[in-house]
Amino acid sequence: MAREWRASTWGEEISLEYGKALRDYDKTHGKFRVFGSNGPIGWTEQSLAPGPGVILGRKGAYRGIQFCHEPFFVIDTAYYVVPKTELDMRWLYYAITYHKLGEIDEGSPIPSTTRSAVYVRDLDVPPSTEQKAIAAVLGALDDKIELSRRMNATLEAMARALFQSWFVDFDPVRAKLDGVPPAGLDPATAALFPEHFEEGEYGKLPVGWRHIAIDEVCAMNAWTLGKDDDLETLEYIEISEVSRGNIANIDTYTRGEEPSRARRRLRHGDTVLSTVRPDRGSYFLALNPPKNRVASTGFAVLTPTKAPWSFVHAAMTQPEVSDHLGQMADGGAYPAVRPEIIGNMKVAVPNEPKILEAFHRTCAPLFEQAEANRTQSRTLATLRDTLLPKLLSGELRAAPASPSA
Repeated sequence: MAREWRASTWGEEISLEYGKALRDYDKTHGKFRVFGSNGPIGWTEQSLAPGPGVILGRKGAYRGIQFCHEPFFVIDTAYYVVPKTELDMRWLYYAITYHKLGEIDEGSPIPSTTRSAVYVRDLDVPPSTEQKAIAAVLGALDDKIELSRRMNATLEAMARALFQSWFVDFDPVRAKLDGVPPAGLDPATAALFPEHFEEGEYGKLPVGWRHIAIDEVCAMNAWTLGKDDDLETLEYIEISEVSRGNIANIDTYTRGEEPSRARRRLRHGDTVLSTVRPDRGSYFLALNPPKNRVASTGFAVLTPTKAPWSFVHAAMTQPEVSDHLGQMADGGAYPAVRPEIIGNMKVAVPNEPKILEAFHRTCAPLFEQAEANRTQSRTLATLRDTLLPKLLSGELRAAPASPSA
């Protein structure tokens, strides 16, 4: 450890302040983020702590550590951190992560992180200039990851909005019925849509369109890992690592040592949806997966057969789909749906295949860019996780910025 780093304890450096009870944070559209023990959970109109700040989970099996640039609110299952000495808040976030304060558990019936257990623990504190340098290195990586996440949310929202417009609201048809050109469409694409509606089994549809089950345009769980598959290792995706298109971690196993549920093999263009607690949005899109990548049997894998993969993915990741599947799920602590329930979901399809082709030309690049961003973010996250313990221990020194920088 560098000589200028001072030895201390957490109790000498910080105070862990209790959050406060708050109602309706999941229904309020305020400007301040609300944090619970596991991370962001809603919004409110009034902040509890200034930004930037650090939130440490207090109760629950998983107690996360969060950093927030802006003022925020913390409910009573978490702490917010108040420095007692001159500490850079972002360095403090990485120091708490490095020292794993969120994993402290005194063995009570409800897993908890107590102030008394945190305060007695030792840490070494670098000078303020080096704190800022460490925070700048790690923060630049996290900022890039967050920028990619926001960009992906925009890209995928654009694709889903177009799906909603064409295949749910039928905006091009309604425009033509009103005698106006469909917004945003070139004449050739606009000409593909009919000018009238007709009554269908599930309500009005554009003339010639029909409602079909999603399993009529894709195969369900079509490829299963077999004993004779020639693979030396497996890249395995577990449900808990997936959230709304993002895969936080992919584990690698030597063949024969993988979990028994590592059985769903993946092809390019597969949409992969969790059958367990499906309302949580545990889904992802497989684009050019390596041949040894597999997913848990807790996923339903939809392989497109008669429609572009962008259409299947946009159709099955609409918010209404997650809500419906959540209502159909049954069971105890982990309610689930059978794959056939997913396969029976209805979607409107046109009689003119060129409409699907036009959708794919527009939306496939959006999903592909999002996946490229995710791949880059996983690389950045690996670099961050490699650097963090070296910088926080002093093994690797971060040079402070020069005064002219």
